Amino acid sequence: MKKVLIVDDEPAIRFLIRATLEDEGYMLDEAADGMEALKRIAADKPDLIILDVMMPEMTGYELCQKLKADPATRGMVIIMLTAKGQEQDRLQSQRIGADDYIRKPFSPLELIDRVAAALG
Repeated sequence: MKKVLIVDDEPAIRFLIRATLEDEGYMLDEAADGMEALKRIAADKPDLIILDVMMPEMTGYELCQKLKADPATRGMVIIMLTAKGQEQDRLQSQRIGADDYIRKPFSPLELIDRVAAALG
């Protein structure tokens, strides 16, 4: 069973993502910020991380860069999730090594399809 970590500072978004993916057969975990995510990743390495860009203390960009720079975590699939819709945000995600980019608000079916495609 593939493990997915949902990282977003908004509880309602974490709930929506969990509700969308729980019937798809994934093991789901959540973190409210980048520091909590690092602890969860160290304890139980996920196969895929759905990562909000705008979070307090450590942005999604910073966390993604940190994970992609570390040989132990660089293979984790990261899907950036953001309300920002500018092309520069998508390009920034690509530059730091994110595997995909989804804009909020997102379609539950799009999220299901993107996660399934990313996990092969």
